[in-house]
Amino acid sequence: MTPSDESWGPYPLILAGAVVAVAVTLLVDPRWGGFTLGGAVMVAAALRFAGYGGQLAVRSKKTDVVTLGVFGFVLVLTSLLLGNNELKALILSLFAR
Repeated sequence: MTPSDESWGPYPLILAGAVVAVAVTLLVDPRWGGFTLGGAVMVAAALRFAGYGGQLAVRSKKTDVVTLGVFGFVLVLTSLLLGNNELKALILSLFAR
């Protein structure tokens, strides 16, 4: 298979989202950068779930969707927790006995 025959699918879109997220992290605020990166990863999960594979298709569809979805959610949640002490205390109280 030649490189021109490869299906890139939505990979360039997700890569552009990651580049924007890194730029936002460096230029604006790490919280917004993490939120943007998590959003881009969750978009990748949604596109993989919808059947758009291309270079995003590394493992089975189910594994890709679960991995990307959980990773994106954790990134978004972590970015929300960085500057919000009230939300951090609420989440920690859920795990306290």
